[in-house]
Amino acid sequence: MEEGRKAIAECADNPPVGCVLVLDGIVIAKGHTNPPGKPHAEAMAINQLETIGDDVEAYITLEPCSFHGRTPSCAEALINAGIKRVYVGMIDPDSRNNGRGIARLREAGIEVHVGVLEQEIALELRGHLGKAL
Repeated sequence: MEEGRKAIAECADNPPVGCVLVLDGIVIAKGHTNPPGKPHAEAMAINQLETIGDDVEAYITLEPCSFHGRTPSCAEALINAGIKRVYVGMIDPDSRNNGRGIARLREAGIEVHVGVLEQEIALELRGHLGKAL
């Protein structure tokens, strides 16, 4: 959540999402939503590392996008990076996503846990996700 807050001033119509990559309990990369058309949180974090081993875990405030819009799919970025375990705060209520990102990760064999700090994240993102919540 703290990483996502860094995006509030610049992410415009995108929600302020944070992504933290962790290895053996140590944060090794962080990312947040950038201005429209620029990398989302997951891509920003992934791009900080040359390689990602099987033991790297991703913690993300909002479900990774499953679709290619102004930026490529974040779910595909996680898959292509070789992440094997993802913890997601909440499902993205956007009708273009709404569970599709989670489904895509699971189809790729990634272990996904949903609902980490869900109530806190929903409260924090309510102004950005609007009526979808």
